[in-house]
Amino acid sequence: MLYYIFEWLKQIEFPGYNMLISVSFRALITLILSLLISTIVGHRFIELLRRKQITETQRDVKIDPFGVNKIGVPSMGGLIIIVAILIPCLLFGRLSNVYMLLMLITTVWLGAIGFIDDYIKIFKKDKEGLHGKFKVFAQVSLGLIVGLTLYFSPNAVIRTNTKHMHQGALIEVAHSKKDVKSTQTTIPFFKNNHLDYSDIAFWTHDNTQKQIWGWIFFVVITIFVVVAVSNGANLNDGMDGMAAGNSAIIGVALGILAYVSSHVAYAKYLNIMFIPGSEELVIFACAFVGALIGFLWYNAFPAQIFMGDTGSLTIGGIIAVYALSIHKELLIPILCGIFLVENLSVIIQVQYYKYTKKRGKPVRVFKRTPIHDHFRTTPNLLDPSCKFIVTKPAQVFHEAKITIRFWIVTIILAAITIITLKIR
Repeated sequence: MLYYIFEWLKQIEFPGYNMLISVSFRALITLILSLLISTIVGHRFIELLRRKQITETQRDVKIDPFGVNKIGVPSMGGLIIIVAILIPCLLFGRLSNVYMLLMLITTVWLGAIGFIDDYIKIFKKDKEGLHGKFKVFAQVSLGLIVGLTLYFSPNAVIRTNTKHMHQGALIEVAHSKKDVKSTQTTIPFFKNNHLDYSDIAFWTHDNTQKQIWGWIFFVVITIFVVVAVSNGANLNDGMDGMAAGNSAIIGVALGILAYVSSHVAYAKYLNIMFIPGSEELVIFACAFVGALIGFLWYNAFPAQIFMGDTGSLTIGGIIAVYALSIHKELLIPILCGIFLVENLSVIIQVQYYKYTKKRGKPVRVFKRTPIHDHFRTTPNLLDPSCKFIVTKPAQVFHEAKITIRFWIVTIILAAITIITLKIR
């Protein structure tokens, strides 16, 4: 909203209008405002939840070898994150921008689903919350909306790279002046690092059919990425500060990727696709990171509030849609490696247990899943009737140590993700 006031100031040539409308100024103001909102509003929101006794009652003290009591800690703290994202973006973002609109829709959409899930758990006293099929339906629906919007919107375009050669040598990398609809995406570690989904349709040589199949593949990939990453973030939310800290680091990396993709000179230098309009995603990334860091003020060990599914589903969906918007979804396995491992650990644990149980000898791969719980589970808590394959390390770690080490791993993965733009 304030952005359009800045636009009006530009028209009347108000002194300093260039600074007010610049991406860097709006991004920094957004970061500061979201940080302030999440810290200031967070304190009052926690007090309100305590007075209303809207607290987490599902935590089992016995699983913590250090005896940390988390019963009675307020939940639904994801509302703090959502509010701290929406207000700065509505104030300083360009709301006519297709990418900003997609991010706002994602935030509200998955925030509402997570809120319903938390509401059922807390107020209806149903620890299962919203049935899994409804969550998946909401995630698939969002993926479909995002994929089709990027397909049909005339503003969701890229400018492809062109190489000027002279006598067999590369002289310059430039971008075409024409905006085009494209199903290209960035793949890591390859010199020609663009993959067009339409090339997968090898069975047809008709360009029109190839483009149609390309968008079908893109929409399917979009749905898969949204479901996988949002569930991965949800699983990662099991220790104080874990999901918020990892997601903030991922948000910084995505913001950098969006910035270089929206800047002609940097995109040219890095030989990546130029995405007009994606500079507004930098504004959103700053709001996202600021909200999460402010939330960490209260969520770091020992947590004064939990984000609940209201927060974890939302931040996972945000990361997925953000990466898709800048055509970097194939970098997610690296950047969100922690989420990937959390997902895989649960899948492996469940499927292998079912397989061995049918054979009469139930076996679990890990002591507990998601994988972060494996490192804080003592042998006396294990099911004696079941065999375990991975029992190391024998010692258990405090959750604060596990959280910080997971943060460090995510920092390394984020650095590798950014480096892939040059190492190929």
